[in-house]
Amino acid sequence: MKAYVFPGQGAQFTGMGKDLFDKSPEAMKLFHEANEILGFPITEIMFEGSADDLKETKVTQPAIFLHSVILSKVMGDSFKPDMVAGHSLGEFSALVANGTLKFEDGLRLVSRRALAMQKACELKPSTMAAVLGLEDQVVEQVCEDTEGIVVPANYNCPGQLVISGEIDAVNLACEALKEKGARRALVLPVGGAFHSPLMEPAREDLARAIEETKFSKPICAVYQNVSTKAETDPERIKENLISQLTAPVKWTQSVQQMLSDGARSFIEVGPGKVLQGLVKKIDRSAEVASAEV
Repeated sequence: MKAYVFPGQGAQFTGMGKDLFDKSPEAMKLFHEANEILGFPITEIMFEGSADDLKETKVTQPAIFLHSVILSKVMGDSFKPDMVAGHSLGEFSALVANGTLKFEDGLRLVSRRALAMQKACELKPSTMAAVLGLEDQVVEQVCEDTEGIVVPANYNCPGQLVISGEIDAVNLACEALKEKGARRALVLPVGGAFHSPLMEPAREDLARAIEETKFSKPICAVYQNVSTKAETDPERIKENLISQLTAPVKWTQSVQQMLSDGARSFIEVGPGKVLQGLVKKIDRSAEVASAEV
């Protein structure tokens, strides 16, 4: 069985999507449509902008979403997923690819999400840190024992967990984790504490937009970050998507469940190869590849 997986923030690069735009009239049409929906020429930034331009909050998330979704559309009949999943932001791409959301609705939600997250980051200084070389349970316990807000945010693969929260609490947790034997506990250059309780204002903002958006019956199950299970009920998918901003990304558990449910090959749709690397660390025997037109 084929699982199509969609990357999240951090996978952007200068020139992303230009080959699709040049090669496919359908891609060109969708990129032009995206410029209209967003109200600014995101294609110019994607194709010609600098790395700093692409890091702008209002650009990064829509750019990755567009690259992934348009690639899946241009694949045409060769895009035949038995299941889909996306890492954080990538879940929105997955939901357009499997027919739960329309392209324009998905893009509007992603744009709203990016701006809501930026606003939440400005309310309270916060950060994230990557922890390598410890069991999940050890990291969870340290977060629980640390004063202030710090929580597990991204379960990326065994031995790689990202924590998120208040700056002081994250720094304290990093020191404690190093004492527990972490190979690394490194604060990341991010603007805020994604997938933590500090994203509650963003969750509330995005929830209103999600509630007003039509979710359809998908062509195949989506394995969501929050539940890690195969989801096909539009209302359940909607609930999980609303919870996603303040809940951890359970990528390890989602991939393990997909494997258990019969996934044999994982095809990454979008920029980069990060998810292929994570899947291989979760199960060496899994086949991985990049989507191609």
